[in-house]
Amino acid sequence: MNNARLGFWRGWFGMLARGFAICLAAATLCAEPAFIPGEVWLDTAGNPINAHGGGMLYFNHTYYWYGENKAGATTMPVVNKSWDGYRVDVTGIRCYSSKDLVHWRDEGLVLKAQTNNPAHDLHPSKVVERPKVAYHAKTRRFVMWLHIDSLDYQAARAGVAVANAPTGPFAYVGSVRPEGADSRDQTLFVDEDGKAYRIYSSETNLTTYISQLSDDWLGHAGKYARVFPGAHIEAQIVFKRRGKYYFLASACTGWDPNPLRLAVADSIWGPWRECGNPCVGPDAATTFHSQGAFVFPVAGQPDAFIFMADRWNKKDLPDSRYVWLPLVFEQDQLKLPWLPEWSPSFFAAKPAVRW
Repeated sequence: MNNARLGFWRGWFGMLARGFAICLAAATLCAEPAFIPGEVWLDTAGNPINAHGGGMLYFNHTYYWYGENKAGATTMPVVNKSWDGYRVDVTGIRCYSSKDLVHWRDEGLVLKAQTNNPAHDLHPSKVVERPKVAYHAKTRRFVMWLHIDSLDYQAARAGVAVANAPTGPFAYVGSVRPEGADSRDQTLFVDEDGKAYRIYSSETNLTTYISQLSDDWLGHAGKYARVFPGAHIEAQIVFKRRGKYYFLASACTGWDPNPLRLAVADSIWGPWRECGNPCVGPDAATTFHSQGAFVFPVAGQPDAFIFMADRWNKKDLPDSRYVWLPLVFEQDQLKLPWLPEWSPSFFAAKPAVRW
């Protein structure tokens, strides 16, 4: 074979090999398990994941996702009709576990409804929302805080439960009206120094309270701040990045979505500087038809945070979906871009896109 013909065949096989490699890489990327916001997400048994208004705990190389178990018929109590207050009866708090954030194993109801006592905070007729769990290293107990309420949302209390394992069972301790005021939507934040805080809607949702918890995290220490007075917000989220505190929340529009709100501070106590809506992309004005629930860091990935939200279906609450999206930072400026499909490898790729 002469040199010209040999060169031709070598070049042809080289292009073929490169093309095969590109196709293989693309197939591998497409085959990677992905988040598809707004679709039905299934657990490892093939059942829809049922963990709404939830939070995330990372413990011993495993993620634990806790949320409201919404099951049964969606109804509209007459007392809540003025604000579109659809509901399902309380069944409990469900937990899922995962090593990779994509495949979730159902660990069952870790805090169950109490059906025999109508006066109990966890009775099916009550309201149990927005569970958040953290691990207390000194007491070696897992602490869960929740929004506890009556059917008409007038009780407005904060409930706490504890367990010796992340999958429970959690023992319910009781509920309080912290700082002598009402407490509705809430989140839990543990700082790097081990101090824990509850951040919640109070004063009939007009003001947000930031309350430091007691050393064992089972009560309130009496130190608190009133922030965003008169703002009328709920679905509070707090997380920390590079020494700065970030606050996310929504307006109070019932089950209907609205623009996400962002604020930043150098101290948990403030002052907080409001920065507008960080969402970027189609339907940014409705937080992509969702309401925030929690933000958590991805283990082993520096500067990687995931925003958890619920896409509520108010007339069929068990069919509500999940919207998870990656947070993107340009220096200290936070952006939340819409992605119709993505995977945890998003963070490793370090995209250089200006949102």
